[in-house]
Amino acid sequence: MAPSSTIRIGSAPDSWGVWFPSDPDQTPADRFLSEVSGAGYEWIEIGPYGYLATDPNELRDQCEKHGLKISAGTVFEHLHRPDSWDDVWKQVTDVAALTAAVGGEHIVVIPDTWRDHKTGAPLEDRVLSDERWKLLTTGMDELGRRILEEYGLHVQFHSHADSHVGHQHEIERFLENTNPEYVNLCLDTGHVSYYGGDNVALITKYPERIGYLHLKQVDPAIIARVEAEDLPFPEAVKLGAMIEPPLGVPDMREVIAAVEGLNRDIYAIVEQDMYPCPPDHPLPIARRTHTYLAGCSGRLDIGTPKA
Repeated sequence: MAPSSTIRIGSAPDSWGVWFPSDPDQTPADRFLSEVSGAGYEWIEIGPYGYLATDPNELRDQCEKHGLKISAGTVFEHLHRPDSWDDVWKQVTDVAALTAAVGGEHIVVIPDTWRDHKTGAPLEDRVLSDERWKLLTTGMDELGRRILEEYGLHVQFHSHADSHVGHQHEIERFLENTNPEYVNLCLDTGHVSYYGGDNVALITKYPERIGYLHLKQVDPAIIARVEAEDLPFPEAVKLGAMIEPPLGVPDMREVIAAVEGLNRDIYAIVEQDMYPCPPDHPLPIARRTHTYLAGCSGRLDIGTPKA
C-alpha cells in the first residue's frame, strides 16, 4: 500500500485582521476563537504574542472551550544584521515556551522587512550582500538547532513580501544554504505568488524542505499595480492584494495535490492578510474558504462548520 499523508487545515488570527498583540482596530481574541471554531477549523496558530492568553493553562482552557488546538507560534528575525542574536532570542523564550506548553509543534520564523511598514521608507538595502546572507543562513541554522534542542519545536522559515527572502530565487538560495535538520520552509503560497513565484515548482524541487504551509491567494491585478508603483506590503494589503480562494492565484487544487504527493503529515494554515478590516468581514470569508478547501480534496483533515 502506498504511503498517505494528512493535511491538517487550520486558520490564524491573521485571517481575522490581527497583526499586533493589542490594537483597537482588531477583532477581540474571544471573538476570534469563537468565530474560527464556528467556521469549522480545529487548528490555529498563536499569532502575535500577547493577542491570545500567554499563560499556558489559560490558553489551553480557551482552546478546549472552542474545540481548538495549536499548531505553531510565530517569531520575527533580523539575523542578517550584526549583533542581532539576543534580540531575536528574547522573543523565542516566550513564544517557544508557550507553544510547546500547549502542544504546538512548530515555530514559524518571519524575516523583518527592508522598509518601514507604515511609511514605506527604506530602512536598508533591498538586496543582501554575501556577508549578510551568511549571517542570515548561519544564524537561522543556530536558531533552529537551539529551538529544537531546548523546546522540541521545528523551525519553519516564512518568506515574506518586502523582506530579503521573498522572490523565488531568494527562497531557493536560502534553502540551499541552510541545514534541513534544523530549518525548513513554511511555504506561504500568497507571498510566493506576490513576486510571481511558482509554488508547485518549489514543492517539486524541494519536497523534503516543505515543513509547513500557509494557504492564501493574491489578486493578480492588484499585485500588478503594487509592482508598478512599488507600493509597500501594508498598502498592498489595504488595496486587497490578498484575496479569498478561488478568486486569485495560485491554484489551490494544484498546490494541495502537490503537497499530498509528499506523503507525510503537514499543517496547512489558512491566512488572508486583511489588516485593518471591519469586524464582521472575516467570518463569512472564513466560512466560504473552508467550504472551498473542503472540496479540493477528500484527504484533508479540515473539521466541520458549526451551526
